[in-house]
Amino acid sequence: MIEANLITIFSIIIIAGVISQLIAARFSIPSVVFLLIFGILLGPHGIGILNPLSFGNALNDIVGISVAIIIFEGAFHIRIQKLLKIPIETAKLLTIGAGISLIGTAALVHYLLNVNWMVSFLVGSLLIATGPTVIMPILKVVHVRERVATILETEGIVNDVTAAILAIVFFEAILLNTTNIFDLIPIFILKFGVGLLVGILTALALINFLRLSFIPPSSAPQLTRLLVLMLALASYAISNSITPESGIVAAAAAGIMLGNSSISYEREVSEFKGDITLLVLSFIFIILAALLDLRILLSLGISGVLVVILIIVLVRSLSVYASTTGTRFTLSEKIFMMAVAPRGIIPASISMLFAIHLQSLGLFREANVVVGTVFLVIFTTVSLEAGLSRYIAEYLDVIPMRVIIIGGGRVGRSLSARLSDRGESVLIVEKEESQIESLSSGGFSTLTGDGTRKKTLEQAKANNAKILIAATGDDGSNLLISQLAKNEFGIDTVFSRVNNPDNVSQFEDIGIVAVSSSHATALAIDNIIERPALTAWMTELSRTGDVQEITLTSSQINGKTVSSIASTLPSGCLIALVRRNGEDIIPHGDFTLERGDNITLLGRKEDVKSAIKLLHPHD
Repeated sequence: MIEANLITIFSIIIIAGVISQLIAARFSIPSVVFLLIFGILLGPHGIGILNPLSFGNALNDIVGISVAIIIFEGAFHIRIQKLLKIPIETAKLLTIGAGISLIGTAALVHYLLNVNWMVSFLVGSLLIATGPTVIMPILKVVHVRERVATILETEGIVNDVTAAILAIVFFEAILLNTTNIFDLIPIFILKFGVGLLVGILTALALINFLRLSFIPPSSAPQLTRLLVLMLALASYAISNSITPESGIVAAAAAGIMLGNSSISYEREVSEFKGDITLLVLSFIFIILAALLDLRILLSLGISGVLVVILIIVLVRSLSVYASTTGTRFTLSEKIFMMAVAPRGIIPASISMLFAIHLQSLGLFREANVVVGTVFLVIFTTVSLEAGLSRYIAEYLDVIPMRVIIIGGGRVGRSLSARLSDRGESVLIVEKEESQIESLSSGGFSTLTGDGTRKKTLEQAKANNAKILIAATGDDGSNLLISQLAKNEFGIDTVFSRVNNPDNVSQFEDIGIVAVSSSHATALAIDNIIERPALTAWMTELSRTGDVQEITLTSSQINGKTVSSIASTLPSGCLIALVRRNGEDIIPHGDFTLERGDNITLLGRKEDVKSAIKLLHPHD
């Protein structure tokens, strides 16, 4: 009877998990939202057809193994070489920002929920993690500037592992009933040291085994995938058998080692791990939600709600501000990063894992605070931030014009630098590895691939691009790229570099804006000869100034003359040109501006930005 019951439970969970993933993919919302809903509805506190307690004492081990697989998956995607090259803002968010989050959250939990410091720090360590499983679905829908997306993605991947390791230390402190910070040092050394050693040794054993080519080539991809899964489980089990609660560190260490070792069939392994993790993630989250008693959340009362609000608003804002102050991020971008930090899989899984331990020790109040606070934060951040992120991004104007440049040579590099400097999101697609390395070290966003292939443009998300620029040195390739961009991805604005002037007509015939290298060079030299003062002025403008075209949308400016708004416009900016009904007009002081006019602004960069906000507000 119990066996049949377990089979039923497994079937229900898998079906609910798959349905959740389908709904999440359809609406581009983190799947954790639907997994939580299904878990609560199906569990003992809902309609009651799913009872996790049927697993008995095995539930703790099931949760632990599931967490290990999820941690291993996240760690596998951490690239040491990339971490060493991350921008200073990202490094500060992973260190200073994480520290502020840990201490700030712990202080709120300690003083407002009246629990001891070690329990408070356990909650704080768990809520450091944002997690790629909740961040990535948001960023797929909200195409913010590349630098913003990169810092949020990196934070999610790395802090998953950081949160898990810190949580182990504070949990052990609770078990030892110590409040002395120095008592944590030997705990940390033991747990972290054993886990690190086991993870490295098991990963090295698998790496060397794969290099000895014992696996028949015909079965290599499949068996390699299974061996990798075995590594995740073995590292966790061996380490835990040596010292309890060190298995998560071992899984993380093994994942990082394997991910940075250039194993064969890495793509197939990554896809397989992703599928397994997705299944495990669905299973564990539904189980955890079914276990969750909503009365635990209600028991926290107003103090619990206040803790959640302050964590989301105050603690997150302080961590982002301290990490990005005085940097290249605009105020709007910083506010967006403050507002979008949903928590998900790792905090939920580990909090429930530790709560089961705490309850077995009779620490019911502490278990309720850990689970209640973590799940309240998850419910609030995922539901609000996933649902409102697009509106927040649009209001803050952090969704840029997305540009794809095919070709990372001098033309593509120079153009990308100019567009990125104006705050646009630019991706360079280049097939030469040497060029990619040079571009990446220069801070450019890149994708390795052949731009003449449809699959590469799909990877570059060309369907979301507003502009595509074919900038390779081969006209045939540029023509093919331009045709793909127009016909397959529906990009309206396509520019192409044309190396042979005789080929210009072929591009123009299919609606491509063709820029001939020969004509552009000749025109530039002619301007220097015939218009030296104007050329010198335009050259200086490209360094310190800006020229932007915007559509007048402000109702306050509509119907006013240019002279009447002169005192309102920044002093370093002027209205150079107005295009109305297809006619270009150089406006005089008495010229009346009308809503819908296409206005060209000229002046210093910061003043042009201020004028854009005045004439083209995003409200």
